[in-house]
Amino acid sequence: MAPSAFSRFPVRLQEAIVSRLGWSSLRPVQEMAAHAILDGENAVVLAPTAGGKTEASVFPVVARLMEQPPRAVGALYIAPIKALLNNQEERLGTYTEMVGMRRFVWHGDARTAAKAAFLKEPAELLMTTPESLEVMLLSQRIPAEELFADLRAVIIDEVHAFAGTDRGAHLMSVLERIAAMAGGDVQRIGLSATVGNPEEILTWLAGASHRPGRVVDPPRQPRRREILVSLKPTVHELARAAAARAAGRKSLFFCQSRALSETVAERLRGQGTEVFVHHSSVAFAERQAAEERFHHGSNACIVCTSTLELGIDVGDLDLVFQANAPSTVSSFLQRMGRTGRREGQAANTTFLCETPEAVLQAAAIVELAREGWVEPVERQDRCWPVLVHQLFALTLQFGAISAERCWQFLSRIPDFTGIARKEFDVLIGVMVADGHLFQAGGLLSFGERAEREFGRRDFSELYAVFSSPVLYRVRTASGRDLGSLEQGFVDRLAEGMTSFLLAGRAWVVEAIRHADKMIIVREAPKGRKPTWGGFIPQYLGHALCRRMRMILTNGEVLPYADTAASTAIEGYRAELGDSLRRVEIPIIGDEAGSTLWTFAGGRVNATLRLALQTCWGLRVSADNLAIRFAHSEASAEAVLSAFRAMADDEWWRHSDNLERMLAGLPNYRLSKFQDVLPPRCAAEIVERYVLDIDTTIAVLRAANQGQ
Repeated sequence: MAPSAFSRFPVRLQEAIVSRLGWSSLRPVQEMAAHAILDGENAVVLAPTAGGKTEASVFPVVARLMEQPPRAVGALYIAPIKALLNNQEERLGTYTEMVGMRRFVWHGDARTAAKAAFLKEPAELLMTTPESLEVMLLSQRIPAEELFADLRAVIIDEVHAFAGTDRGAHLMSVLERIAAMAGGDVQRIGLSATVGNPEEILTWLAGASHRPGRVVDPPRQPRRREILVSLKPTVHELARAAAARAAGRKSLFFCQSRALSETVAERLRGQGTEVFVHHSSVAFAERQAAEERFHHGSNACIVCTSTLELGIDVGDLDLVFQANAPSTVSSFLQRMGRTGRREGQAANTTFLCETPEAVLQAAAIVELAREGWVEPVERQDRCWPVLVHQLFALTLQFGAISAERCWQFLSRIPDFTGIARKEFDVLIGVMVADGHLFQAGGLLSFGERAEREFGRRDFSELYAVFSSPVLYRVRTASGRDLGSLEQGFVDRLAEGMTSFLLAGRAWVVEAIRHADKMIIVREAPKGRKPTWGGFIPQYLGHALCRRMRMILTNGEVLPYADTAASTAIEGYRAELGDSLRRVEIPIIGDEAGSTLWTFAGGRVNATLRLALQTCWGLRVSADNLAIRFAHSEASAEAVLSAFRAMADDEWWRHSDNLERMLAGLPNYRLSKFQDVLPPRCAAEIVERYVLDIDTTIAVLRAANQGQ
């Protein structure tokens, strides 16, 4: 019989786990992960929230460090947000201290004196964020090469929050630079509760590492779940329902926008529950106080955005509420996973939806989760903004560096592997020509223009790699300021057609001015339904929208939907069900125009909208579920004829068609480094964000076969 992982730990660690923690055994995920890590493998460790992932990674890493103590930092624990570091600080402090080691938390809020003491005598385990690691590598006052010379392992918590994003590309770049200092193959361990393609995440996480890898995903014990989807047409009704259920218990209330979270919190106050607000616009001290008071309370609710979706521990929860619906199954599972931790308690979520569309979206998310489906993380291999950032970072780290050495560093990063050497050389040439880089004697250094743009406040603009969300001001033609919309919402607006809600009223878009980030609107006519029933921060995926369609066509009873929500679903089925069963994309007309119900997702519909506008001259609007056009703009046959043409690969390969579409993309500022890039590379960033050509072709082919 093979030895247990616990028996492979040093005796001192075994004794500490038993005596200090009172554990008599390890959980299955901890046994499996410990074997993989002790064997020196890279690993992605999957387990539900509070499922023991932290211990599954930290115990074997500490065990290896005990066997061969490091000269400086031996292991890194990296989290996507400072709040998670602060939350884990005490726990990891206990685990290291009980075997005579130390941990240190390094981020922007850490005291200068404490940092100085750490540099003088480094702790074995360093807890930090990718951005703070970048600061350490670039600071002349920090001996990074000495600090990381004996690094053995890196633990990345909430790895799904990094993979496929610019922050993930940055993290991998920083890790490869640190691995070069360590002079060895640094072990990589990723932790996650929800990810649809763990094998791909493992490959991405390995980067230039040649270690074998393992996905640790033990069979999960079935958990009792309690789901309710309820239709509450006003925020007042929504808050009243939540207050009634939350009385005497601890709950989290997730909202999809900061504005809604503030409104819900206001309506909840004074209804017998202590209420806190937690989102990115709330000051750090306020958020910290909310977490602390909530942790020790028994009758409280935190109204929050995604800031509490990650693994921040606020103690045992009784209930999770969700205003409307999140945009992914992954978010739903993360949020529901905050409950059901105590013996005999069920994991639960109550969806309180303001609109029938939100009810349908919530039901589709629940149905996909019941099947065990989670969104795969979309990997990228042409991450231009972070490539620019890393060129700047390397010139600052080394003072001057050759393009060849930069390429040696950067070509190993998974997020850059789709960029050819010729393209890299063109980028270098453009950056030298416009003054972002300076070249002399075959070496590159930080250019004068880059100094002006990113050198302010000791390069803080460069350290903060990722810009805050871009906001567009919304005004009437007379100059009345109505508020602001984030760019992810603006992407879906069409001049003269789209209407939306803001400040409690419906508005029609008259003009979108991307140059000065301004939207001009007029009040919507009475009776006109807004195209969007509120603030939707990002596109819904294709799989989720297809499941929304299936719910309307299969007629199944949804046992978790209350009477009002069930009535809303039946209303949708009566309106669209027969049409959806007859044809793949039905066209339904009314006095204002016609609607093509694609149920294809935001990016597919955005792709179709752009193609129809730029190549056929048709003015249409699009959302996640449909494409709409006025009778004066086009006939149904004209749109279907265009769909038939676009179902052919040849149409997209025709250079003129695609180039016209790309030229029609708005010049959205998705990265602070976008203006540094050659125009085609800058356009590629926007293209990746807005368009999904492959899925669009598949949707159109299915539609042509089903018409």
